[in-house]
Amino acid sequence: MGGDNAPAAVVRGANLALRRHPQTEFLFFGREGELQPLVDRLRRLRAVSRIVHTDDVVRSDEKPSVALRGGRRSSMRLAIDAVRDGTANAVVSGGNTGALMAMAKFALKTLPGVDRPAIASFFPTLRGETAMLDLGANVACDARNLVQFTVMGNCFARSVLGIPEPSYALLNVGSEDMKGNEVLQEAAATLRTLPLPGTFMGFVEGDDIAKGTVDVVVTDGFTGNVALKTAEGTATLYSEFLRRTFRSSLLAGLGYLLARPAMHKLRKRVDPRRYNGAVFLGLNGIAVKSHGGTDSLGFAHAIGVAADLARHGFLDSMRRDFDAIARASSAPEAQAATV
Repeated sequence: MGGDNAPAAVVRGANLALRRHPQTEFLFFGREGELQPLVDRLRRLRAVSRIVHTDDVVRSDEKPSVALRGGRRSSMRLAIDAVRDGTANAVVSGGNTGALMAMAKFALKTLPGVDRPAIASFFPTLRGETAMLDLGANVACDARNLVQFTVMGNCFARSVLGIPEPSYALLNVGSEDMKGNEVLQEAAATLRTLPLPGTFMGFVEGDDIAKGTVDVVVTDGFTGNVALKTAEGTATLYSEFLRRTFRSSLLAGLGYLLARPAMHKLRKRVDPRRYNGAVFLGLNGIAVKSHGGTDSLGFAHAIGVAADLARHGFLDSMRRDFDAIARASSAPEAQAATV
């Protein structure tokens, strides 16, 4: 029931997602009177769906603490509980981000080895796609948090982006080894010793995100959210510049007609709906946050992210990664004790 265009966009998005993920089944949590007519119009979706009725809904402006205390029968909480209880493999919501994070962390808990969950997503770059985290869950982070985010982002790139040996780096004010504060320096020193798949590239700068210099960019939630909103604003700015330019004169309009096929490719390449679906990494369950203002196509992509994570055994992979790191970290201590 969450999102500006819910529940219609959610139901139609699920129907679109069936084209790429035909084995998916759906549980819709919300007001049955609104959901049932929407589902009944879509024959293929109706055959693989079930509606769980509840009248309670988390409002978009509701404080996370209030939603956590009073929303135990809300559609959002019941959907999260379904993942906790094993009834569902993943939850996808376009509702209140803070409430979704609070409820998911409370109900699902964090994986062993994870202190805080992080928000991750991926973006178009010159080289393809790059994953980035944290995008706003943790304003202040220490070196331990950044190391854990890196492990989670590495696993995310392998599961969602399909990169078996991802390159990864910390976002910094410079790429030189001596740049950055003590937290970044300590995190980098630890990451150079960890047995993660792929290659640790040290530090990258803000412009490296769009270049696609690495497959995974790791930073604290404050910096990551600012970078995300700056990128979104810049994309909107250039789109408006292009629109005004092509409308500036008759000749410019004729130029647009000639360039229309190329412009169509450009719009498709940078369409934010294709990159919809931020993941709450580090939880003992798969939770995906869709942008609240997206349409059915965007929601379908968010469902696709959740389906990819579930199908590729993302949680098991992350558990193995953290287990391997724990063993590697304890090995020197064990050797010292033996000596």
